[in-house]
Amino acid sequence: MADANTDPKKLKQDLWEKMADSPFVMVGPADGHAHHEPLTAQLDEDQVDTLFFFIGKTNRLAAGGRVMAQYVSKGHDFFACLDGTARIDNDQAQIDKLWNKQAEAWFPEGRNDPNLALLRVDIDSAELWETDMSLSGRVKMLFGGTIKAGEEGSHAKVETTAENSPV
Repeated sequence: MADANTDPKKLKQDLWEKMADSPFVMVGPADGHAHHEPLTAQLDEDQVDTLFFFIGKTNRLAAGGRVMAQYVSKGHDFFACLDGTARIDNDQAQIDKLWNKQAEAWFPEGRNDPNLALLRVDIDSAELWETDMSLSGRVKMLFGGTIKAGEEGSHAKVETTAENSPV
């Protein structure tokens, strides 16, 4: 991410690649009145502005509404804060498409588990940060040193609009 003017499609692709490697996200209501919880994102390459999560029907997020999701990459060199709207979307074709062994571990009766719900989060905006994890960046972190503006990493904001949506 060179700067905030980077191509939104490229930013989304970079985020999806990072999340595919480590799909764990903290998700909670955007109003800040409830704790966020760890969930495993189910990524659909055909819907890069949307995250899916298999949850129980009694999960606090099942009611839907505005949510915030925080992501940290496996290497702790990429961070994202995603803002969006959540709703239950129990489309059987989508459940079948996203179903995997990890989801099955939580829902012993499989795709037809009576407690299963597919939470869909349509992302409206995101802030992304990528840190300097080069050798010079690591040396500065270990031994101190001055990190000048622009050296500590890059930051970008992405908003979903009709012109940058893949749909």
